[in-house]
Amino acid sequence: MNFFDVTIIGAGAAGLFCAGIAGQRGLRVLLLDHSAKVAEKIRISGGGRANFTNLDVGPRNFLSDNPHFCRGALARFTPRQFIALLERDGIGFHEKHRGQLFCDRSAEDLIDLLLRECAAGNVTRWQPCAVHEVRSTGDACARYLLATDRGEVQSHSVVVATGGLSIPKIGASDYGYRIARQFGLRLVEPRPALVPLTFDEQAWQPFAQLAGLSLPVDIATGEKKARTGFSEDLLFTHRGLSGPAVLQISSYWKPGTPIGIDLSPQTVLQPTLQEAKLSTRRLLANVLGEHLPARLAAAWTGADAAWQRPVNETTDKALNALASSLHAWQLTPTGTEGYRKAEVTAGGVDTRDLSSQTLESRQPGLYFIGEVVDVTGWLGGYNFQWAWSSAYSCAHALAAP
Repeated sequence: MNFFDVTIIGAGAAGLFCAGIAGQRGLRVLLLDHSAKVAEKIRISGGGRANFTNLDVGPRNFLSDNPHFCRGALARFTPRQFIALLERDGIGFHEKHRGQLFCDRSAEDLIDLLLRECAAGNVTRWQPCAVHEVRSTGDACARYLLATDRGEVQSHSVVVATGGLSIPKIGASDYGYRIARQFGLRLVEPRPALVPLTFDEQAWQPFAQLAGLSLPVDIATGEKKARTGFSEDLLFTHRGLSGPAVLQISSYWKPGTPIGIDLSPQTVLQPTLQEAKLSTRRLLANVLGEHLPARLAAAWTGADAAWQRPVNETTDKALNALASSLHAWQLTPTGTEGYRKAEVTAGGVDTRDLSSQTLESRQPGLYFIGEVVDVTGWLGGYNFQWAWSSAYSCAHALAAP
């Protein structure tokens, strides 16, 4: 029988970081994962360079049924502290956009750092190794018995770092949720987040021709105090909309509700078009193409006969209607591209059943960290920071029997 102070299920960002810290604190740590490779999400993130954190991180950057839950962990382990690890190991990084930090060379550099942290803590790692059962023993020292591909394991504590359901092709599963349910913990219904939005195929046909076109927009959804918005780039696809703006808003969008998009946030079009009417005889689409991508201007004006003429021959009413339609495009998605293209999973283990200080659940000795928890960050390195912060808080709460 193998005995460990702590067994960590899931060798992703949170699991690796937690294992390294716990091991260096003198605990006997077993880290296992059903996949042969570690940290696949790190490996593919940020175009292979890993957007590993953001310089500006706070509770406002996270979505949860309990929005204040993440505050403690984020304060205990900050982006600056994680950056210090990269600087210590000489890993180059750079800021790309709005505080987003990426590795200069490759995400592999970050994975290697985490593996070195585990080695420094003498962490035992079993991969590939599936866990078939986790059960409570009632023993104060060996509180859990795990049945695995490599035999039975006794453990004082168990940390679930299995992630969510997003990107199943790299091994995502619902195993963490099943463990939570087994021990009577509540779940916030999981759903795809940071995911492209889709629309009715027939209704989308006029815009499908714009696939590949990108432009900066303001985007929002929700009503009154619940309204949430972002200023980011939007990308047209054959099936709908993607790009940072849409990925951000998708975490807040509710099925059956509309999203609002300002396609020209930097130029107020009403006076611009009225001024052009007095000074040029060019087609309205060509005038509009000075302020929007030409393909979008042509497609948009082609939707109404009143807009398919020289700008000086277009009525004021038609010009104002055109401007309004571009500044306040209202449309209702029919769905999302689902977990196969979602960068993260929103929802998860209900934070009401977890300690915000330690990430321990109501079940003594059972912890949940990272994406499996109902804490979902914005696009831009926030979800990795939650992985580091929650892992750190958990690792420092773990103790030997």
